Amino acid sequence: MRLYHGSNVEVRNPNLRFSREKTDFGRGFYTTTQKEQAERWSEIKLDRAKTGKRIVSVYEIDETILTSPGLKIREFHGVDEAWLIFVVDSRKGIKHDYDLVFGPVANDKVFTTVNLYESGVLDAETAIARLKAYKTYNQLSFHTDRVMGKLRFVGSDEVDE
Repeated sequence: MRLYHGSNVEVRNPNLRFSREKTDFGRGFYTTTQKEQAERWSEIKLDRAKTGKRIVSVYEIDETILTSPGLKIREFHGVDEAWLIFVVDSRKGIKHDYDLVFGPVANDKVFTTVNLYESGVLDAETAIARLKAYKTYNQLSFHTDRVMGKLRFVGSDEVDE
């Protein structure tokens, strides 16, 4: 399986030490199967860092990792209440013990709805109905060193403006 990671620098050797807390699926190294999504993230990272270039690092990983019995994996097949609760908990800093988490990305529009749900303005049913109206992208996040070691860097591309 080919995976992409958008940043302001090339990431040959991903390291969990540099990951942020309180993100969609918690502290981890985030990738996507969609190059377009990684390109968007490279722009966001560059805007935050104010230095570097828009870079998409490319990795290969054996697809069987997603069904490996020796790993603890959480997979979301769409926007639903379980995903919503998991994202809200992760953004609050509540930790989990999964090696890998796969599911939709909470982009800016989605994030607003998640915030409205978290603050009690929207109930879960209304929030999920709104979230399903947005185009979502996927993310596969790596949360332990043992799965990080399974990523094989294959190259990077600079994103044209």
